Amino acid sequence: METLKVRIGKDLIIGEPGHIVVQTMCNTHTYDIDATVAQCRAMSAAGAELIRITVPGMKDVPCIAEIKDRLRSEGILTPLVADIHFSSETAIAVAKTVEKVRINPGNFHPDHETAKARFAELIAVCKEYGTAIRIGLNHGSLGKYITDLYGNTPLAMAKAAMEWLQMCVENDFYQVVVSLKSSNTIVMVEAYQLLYKMMQESGVVFPMHLGVTEAGNGDSGRIKSCVGIATLLEQGIGNTVRVSLTEDPLAEIPVARYLAERYGGKSISMPQGRERVILDAACDFGPSLLMHRKDDIKLDTGLGAEFDAYLADEILQASRRRFYKPEYIACPGCGRTMYNLQDAFEKVKARTSHLKGMVIAVMGCIVNGPGEMADADWGYVGEGNGKVSIYKKNVPVLRHIPEDEAPDRLLELIESEQ
Repeated sequence: METLKVRIGKDLIIGEPGHIVVQTMCNTHTYDIDATVAQCRAMSAAGAELIRITVPGMKDVPCIAEIKDRLRSEGILTPLVADIHFSSETAIAVAKTVEKVRINPGNFHPDHETAKARFAELIAVCKEYGTAIRIGLNHGSLGKYITDLYGNTPLAMAKAAMEWLQMCVENDFYQVVVSLKSSNTIVMVEAYQLLYKMMQESGVVFPMHLGVTEAGNGDSGRIKSCVGIATLLEQGIGNTVRVSLTEDPLAEIPVARYLAERYGGKSISMPQGRERVILDAACDFGPSLLMHRKDDIKLDTGLGAEFDAYLADEILQASRRRFYKPEYIACPGCGRTMYNLQDAFEKVKARTSHLKGMVIAVMGCIVNGPGEMADADWGYVGEGNGKVSIYKKNVPVLRHIPEDEAPDRLLELIESEQ
């Protein structure tokens, strides 16, 4: 069944056969208009076809409007996506300005019927202004309504998405993209597969945005993203991708372009260096491991036996077949981030790298962090003002810890329970 084509702005279409759209997200504060414009300018030049910017509240709506005006005045036409959490009021206001709004409708209100009513209001505004919507549900941020029915599972993610998509169909609104992200590659792949099948059975297949959320950084983040995304793209599932790295967001774009070119049937522009070797191996072997078509791999990259063994271990871990080190969940950061996330992540890794099999999350803010680290044994979340909260599972056990003390306090807590 053919996937719907969704127009974003004047010229971008998501859902075109053979074209996988590359996107990324700013990590600047939206109120810092100069910094955000500069980052968007660099992202567009690097090949981003869609740029997401967080809009934490109503006070940020005029900021993103000015950002858009300044970019357009420079001739930069890359469409902008407003990233909204919880506030339907903000989503409705900003939908009059940007080309696309990313929301999780289930978070609009604790009462499910109220959330549905507010989503209907947003649909009406988006129809009036020609604005697209991404319905973005993440594992760990599902509403109580759906988890009470199906648990915190891939099935729950797919069922929740289908309810909101059905509302769009009932309101004759088809400018919709959908995503079901998780930091766990197995959960992520299963959720997308289930939703794709449900959409086919319903008779309407919306385009799908793929990503492994909170993938981390360095080789691990790239490999984990490639394993999850490639598994779906090789099945013909997915129309746009973001590689979420806890790094400068410009570093995401070459990896996303590699995936878009490889699975869009285009010549791969990335040169054959170390990073290309890593991405090739992750895509060549990761899907087979994750789908249990293979049980192990042996590599011969030409970069030495030690590197080959390391890369095989990384791919096996990303595929969740064998764990040789801790599993890290780390968000890429955005305008809601309350501290130096990249620096904090490196410090946490340095103190915990010996904890094989432990799942540790390093998140940028209290607003989104606790929900998004559903798979973690321990969480490390920025509060702002130089303070950190430490979580066991999803329960805060220490709050207001100075940043310079927090990595040691985290390790002390972990070791006290071993």
